This record gives sequence, structure tokens and C-alpha cells, in this order.
Amino acid sequence: MAISANRYDSIRAALCYNVNAAKLAREHNNANILVLGTKFVTEKIAKQIVTCFYNQDFAGGRHQCRVDKINTRFYQ
Repeated sequence: MAISANRYDSIRAALCYNVNAAKLAREHNNANILVLGTKFVTEKIAKQIVTCFYNQDFAGGRHQCRVDKINTRFYQ
């Protein structure tokens, strides 16, 4: 799902199996789509991941350069 979603402009989908991955996806990559693997994530953990993902802010700074590179692939 993440691979398919990332084909579209301005989509930065992240496949997250735990809370830390969700935190870093938002904080470092400014991910705006959360993808969960149901075979590996329990309902309890999924709720924690979703909460973390939506409450985490993008850190910007040195990470902004990476996001800019990701976004430029659509305009070349």
C-alpha cells in the first residue's frame, strides 16, 4: 500500500510496525499517510501507532532537505 501511495505527488506514506517507527516517520520524513501491516500489528499497538503518528510534528531543520528531495522526483 505504501509503495502504491508514494507514486502520487505530495504523498509520503510510511509503513509502521511500532510506535517508534511512526514517530520517526512523522518527525524525520514528514510522512502524511500511515500504513499498518495487519499481520504484524495488534489492535492495541495499532491504536498507539495511530495516536503517535497524528500527534507527532515534523522536526524540519536538517530533515527538510530529505523531504525536498523526495518531493522533487515528481517535477523532473
